[in-house]
Amino acid sequence: MRPTLKFSAKFRSVTTGVVMNRWRQSVVEIQTRKRQVSECERAQAALSKVTACFQQMATSLGSNMDGSFLREELEETRTVAHKICSGLHRRLLSLLIEMEQGQEDKEQVERLWVIFLSSLENFQQDLKKVKVLQDIFPLTQRRDRQALVNAGYAGGTSEVAARAAMVQTPWLSVEETASPHLKNHILEIDLLLEEMLQRVNVPLWSVEPTQEAWVEGVSTQDGGQDEDESLEDMMEVEVVSQNNTSGCCNHHNCKVGCLLCLLS
Repeated sequence: MRPTLKFSAKFRSVTTGVVMNRWRQSVVEIQTRKRQVSECERAQAALSKVTACFQQMATSLGSNMDGSFLREELEETRTVAHKICSGLHRRLLSLLIEMEQGQEDKEQVERLWVIFLSSLENFQQDLKKVKVLQDIFPLTQRRDRQALVNAGYAGGTSEVAARAAMVQTPWLSVEETASPHLKNHILEIDLLLEEMLQRVNVPLWSVEPTQEAWVEGVSTQDGGQDEDESLEDMMEVEVVSQNNTSGCCNHHNCKVGCLLCLLS
């Protein structure tokens, strides 16, 4: 009986050790995944800031604010955006391929995936616009500035470029990828979009937002909706009596009616 008891105790000890090791491994995997998801969230926020700066600077191309400084800042901003896109693309693909259905954080990763797809498409449109404008206004010689359009802009784009340069992502310091030529960059985004849509089966209509659209534009004041004039109120015109020779109504909301009265 003693050997049997000794063997049973040893077996329980080994079993407990295996269970504890699996539990520790599971905890480490969950923590690692949460850290990766958090990194992707910060990277997506950084990408939105950088691409917004790129879009704002692109509006000055071909105008009297255009010049070598703007072209250099656009190139540097495009390089930063390329680094963010490359890292975010790899990490989102890895997370979505490895995560199982119903797993924690999966909906959050799918939502990031949809936002990233939209960001890539918008950024690609801005790249195409920049390429066209740079071809129209090459600025390779001093006389090329005579073709610039005087749009009446004042100031410069240095503040926008500074905001783009200050954006940081979790992996920019460790991942240095060479930015391709502008034309190749546009084609590369096509390949990224195609790869993401082929390797990940996430229907776009199945991803739900976390908040209502235009929440920041909704008034929270009581009675604010009653005070605002609706389109129907503004277009309301009272029936004017035939005996009224002035032809004007007295409704306080009848702005359009008053204009018609003045013109008649």
